[in-house]
Amino acid sequence: MQKKIGKEYTGACIAKRFNDKLGTDAVNHTDKKPVAPVHHSKTKEKNTMKKHLVMLSFLLIAAMVCLPGSVFAAKIKVAGIYTQPIQQKWDACLHKALLALSEKGEIEYVFSEKVSNTDYIRVLREYAESGVALVVGEAFGISRDVRKVADDYPQVAFLMGDSFGPYGKNMAVFDNYIHEPCYLMGMIAGTMTKSNKIGMVGGYPIGEVNRLFNAFMAGATSVNPEVQFKVSFIGSWYDPPKAKEFAYAQVEAGVDVLYAERAGVVDAAREKGLVAFGNVNDMNKEENGTNVVVASALWHMDSAIGHAVELVKAGQFKAEDYKEWTMMGKGGATLSPYYEFEDKLSAEIKDKVAKTAAAIADGSFVVEINDNEPKSTF
Repeated sequence: MQKKIGKEYTGACIAKRFNDKLGTDAVNHTDKKPVAPVHHSKTKEKNTMKKHLVMLSFLLIAAMVCLPGSVFAAKIKVAGIYTQPIQQKWDACLHKALLALSEKGEIEYVFSEKVSNTDYIRVLREYAESGVALVVGEAFGISRDVRKVADDYPQVAFLMGDSFGPYGKNMAVFDNYIHEPCYLMGMIAGTMTKSNKIGMVGGYPIGEVNRLFNAFMAGATSVNPEVQFKVSFIGSWYDPPKAKEFAYAQVEAGVDVLYAERAGVVDAAREKGLVAFGNVNDMNKEENGTNVVVASALWHMDSAIGHAVELVKAGQFKAEDYKEWTMMGKGGATLSPYYEFEDKLSAEIKDKVAKTAAAIADGSFVVEINDNEPKSTF
């Protein structure tokens, strides 16, 4: 499915405003008393030059009034290519960031969703051929083929989700680095469990998931050394019923707090009367998590994509890793509000979380990035 989003801008009102001004100037001459004409005088030449400068100034003012600012910033065409529906939260994060730029008039945005890996390269080449300046997408599992496309279209900038590093001169990469707010959530979870058993349900044991689980576990043990973990992966990015089943099994094993890396876990927590912690999007507000989801580790791609767009417009885009743009320091990751749990959490843990968040922001505390597969401890 392909969809085009964006507004068309014109500056047709320039001519009218300029003609109106020109007509006014032609009528409104000076009202000083006439003097004897002096043909070809320096005074006349200066007056003529001043009039031309005034006319030119009004033309420029009219252009600035009539045209949107995006014209002066050279609005570019950007394509988004997603393997999942744009409602799926990982792709939704990218889509929302691009949509916001489109609505501001900074880019012309087109996208395709539900593109399988087997069809991805064809769609990628089609967009590159169509004249887009920037492609935002994902290269997981097809990184080698995506790199070939980047080689074939050196005039196109590629910002791709990828587990590998940047490539060539025109392929930058990003990944999900929200491990810092995950550590903060773990601190809270470690104080909320009564059984000292926390369950975690994820999609696949790959780097971008592993680092979140490992950070969550580190945060929990930092405030509660006795806590244990049950770790499960459902083998899918979107299968709520399956995620729910795995959560049920963990509850049967004794866990009383859940980390919902995948959709479906929050429903299980609600049915079992437990609390949960969310991932990527605000699961308290967006996934029926009221009175269940204490907090979520939020991922924001606005800063990263905005940075890429600025570089493309300036002709300075290059192959680099956008990791830091998806972390707390540059606004790429945050901890959600506590909502109805604000008064249920102790002042002590909220103070510890706030101080730790500040330390992360100023660089005095670093949350380890551990991409190794986490294991259950009981």
